[in-house]
Amino acid sequence: MPTIRKKGEGQYHVQIRKRGYPTQTKTFTKEVDAKRWATIIESEMERGVFVSRTEAEATLVKDVLQRFASEVLPTKRSEQSDKSRIKTLIEEFGNYRLASLNSTQIAKFRDQRLKVVGPQSVIHEINLLNRVLKTASMDWGIALPGGLPTEQVRKPIKPRGRDRRVAELEIAKILEATESLELRTIVTLAVETGMRRNEIASLVWDEIDLKNQTAHLPKTKTDVPRTVPLSRAAVKALNAFGVKEDGRVFALQAESMSQAFERACEPHRANIVGARFHDLRHEATSRLFEKGLNVMEVAAITGHKTLDMLKRYTHLRAEDLAKKIG
Repeated sequence: MPTIRKKGEGQYHVQIRKRGYPTQTKTFTKEVDAKRWATIIESEMERGVFVSRTEAEATLVKDVLQRFASEVLPTKRSEQSDKSRIKTLIEEFGNYRLASLNSTQIAKFRDQRLKVVGPQSVIHEINLLNRVLKTASMDWGIALPGGLPTEQVRKPIKPRGRDRRVAELEIAKILEATESLELRTIVTLAVETGMRRNEIASLVWDEIDLKNQTAHLPKTKTDVPRTVPLSRAAVKALNAFGVKEDGRVFALQAESMSQAFERACEPHRANIVGARFHDLRHEATSRLFEKGLNVMEVAAITGHKTLDMLKRYTHLRAEDLAKKIG
């Protein structure tokens, strides 16, 4: 049975001792609250479902968010973007106790954020919060009595993926419009290999084997290294750019690549409407399938981890499919 003692004016101290469980104590200002808490805890112990709330009640959400940012994020490729998301989550949930965080609060956050940013951004934020809470529970020993509240919230519906393909004529116009040999080489590599922007930016000569037509990517978005085959056109472009013994292949950073690409597409240059640098990855993925490669072969080149994501990047032309079926 729980023991409830009155200590001073308006202080009710509860102690629950049961074999097999650590002693639980808590102080309340109202006797009715003390009795209610004692009944709940004792019932959970009787049913064998009790989880200590002590550390979760003593820990603020911002404490685990900040710890995750300092201990876990530096090992991730998404560190910079996730740091911004951590800041948003701290502003919203930082002063809550872990034990009090619930799905209703997260659902309210979801609905408010959807008025400011797109569904995919909200999905990233909720997924990050879920990873933080899971790390706190599994690796840091902070038990969450009600489980992960993030797993009890309906995610926003993902926006329909872009289906923009960059036609061969458009690519030719972009290559002709830019005066930068570096950008021409980057665009060629992007459409010939399907590499992500950050992967191209991180290329080093030591990881490129032109003889065997491969480029090794030790760090990728999915944290899974892969080796990408280089087409003859890609090898030719790298040779024309100027092969070096070591160092980075390109001086441009990832964001600068997109900016340079958009400038080349401007009306007074290539005059290409609605194209983004990332569309080159869509184009490259679609071309690989059109060349007859199977799903596993394409995924090995592009680095897509799931069939669903691979499908979002593949936009086969109906007229090409019509030729195949006769």
